[in-house]
Amino acid sequence: MNYEILLENLQEHPLGVKETWIREYLREIFEFHFERTPYWRNVTERLKPDLDEIFQGTITEVFEEIFNLGLTVDEDYLRANWLEFVPEGYRGRIRFYQSSGTTRERAIGHWDARYMDALHAYLRAALDEIYGLADVYHDDHQMRAISHGPYGWYQDEISQLVWSYGGILYFIGMETDGLKKVLREKGPEAVLKILDPLVRYTKRVMETDRINTVRSAPPLMSLFEPYSESIETAIISGVGINRDFLEYVSNTFDGTKLIPLYGYYLFGDLVGISRHGEFWYYPNYPTTLMFPMKLVDGVHRIVRYGERGRVAFIIARPEVLVVKFEDETALRVPPEGPFKWDGFGEPSR
Repeated sequence: MNYEILLENLQEHPLGVKETWIREYLREIFEFHFERTPYWRNVTERLKPDLDEIFQGTITEVFEEIFNLGLTVDEDYLRANWLEFVPEGYRGRIRFYQSSGTTRERAIGHWDARYMDALHAYLRAALDEIYGLADVYHDDHQMRAISHGPYGWYQDEISQLVWSYGGILYFIGMETDGLKKVLREKGPEAVLKILDPLVRYTKRVMETDRINTVRSAPPLMSLFEPYSESIETAIISGVGINRDFLEYVSNTFDGTKLIPLYGYYLFGDLVGISRHGEFWYYPNYPTTLMFPMKLVDGVHRIVRYGERGRVAFIIARPEVLVVKFEDETALRVPPEGPFKWDGFGEPSR
């Protein structure tokens, strides 16, 4: 199991992989990890799942079957035993990353270096087709970007993205442990005090260079208000992306493209779209599948469109397989724009 076939398909159809191929890919990933990964070998010995039965139906039927077979990974177990999820004898280039720690103790997960190529293919295609960034940044108009965030996958991802547009990047690392609690209990000003070095360096860069692209979180966008006329693109993720924030950005940053992203340490960023005053996000198939679910008569079912359920996802890559419920709810939303698969909207923890 390797990345060659996956990347070949994504290069041709990064947002249009077909369901039949997705199902075949998922089956191969599950079969590989059931044989080679310590955690999943123990699960198969205990539950004896039948892959022929699991992968008979549609993607949504397969998704429900996987969750109803008891294949979900406990969050605390994953957090404490991350090495059990690395396939034995895996020959890729693995790097371990930490979660941001804004909500709870940091978790650790691993990526193959080739996954960054798969993630980048998805991000570039989505940003160009939805937001037309390739028409904004080119040889005659360079992207000059500044990005806030924790070190790790986040830095690698945003660097590769900016460079792909021929841009230059200032990356300002930040300590994020417990920031959501501070924001919730004390407000944005308290967050900015904790992040004083970031605030000072950001001001220094903004006063010296003509930055036209920013990647940050909602509480930090106030740092860019004095320079709003020069900011063409604002890429935002994290707590606080809602209708009120959309109104604030629209009023404060006139003419700025707002691009919402949903980030998670095991799969990186997912691209969002603003629809009907809501933000809808779409996973990067086939490596990440997500649906809101609920219990119906003791059985996990994907909710109907527009209905809210608990976020469930499958991360399926050669180097890692995780089946998990997230500690938040979201709406199920239909395919939109260039995406050929369902998304989720208005996530709330």
